[in-house]
Amino acid sequence: MIKQSNIEKTRLRTRRRAAIRKRLSGTAERPRLAVFRSNKGIYAQIIDDVKGVTLVSMSSISKEIDLAAGLKKTEQSLMVGQKLGEKAIAAGITKVAFDRSGYKYHGRVKALADGARKAGLEF
Repeated sequence: MIKQSNIEKTRLRTRRRAAIRKRLSGTAERPRLAVFRSNKGIYAQIIDDVKGVTLVSMSSISKEIDLAAGLKKTEQSLMVGQKLGEKAIAAGITKVAFDRSGYKYHGRVKALADGARKAGLEF
């Protein structure tokens, strides 16, 4: 059974996400790096909102990432960010607008951002 507090948390995050997306949009020069965090994994996409196209994507469950057993979720997020940054640089993307999707800039979301910055993305 879903608790009322979980429904409220989700509703508030959705509201924050909408407020962020009202101001933030990805263009061809500076696409949007969108993050989704689930209980099991983390997913990130670099999106051009003008064309409505996903340019690069990466997740902790993709086969391109070799996650060793026993890695913490924040360590997995760091690896996902680094791999996403490498793929973006190879695709010719250097600057992005970071869309945290209503999540706090903390923990796994911050680790993903740090990994992307390590790989050479600017935001």
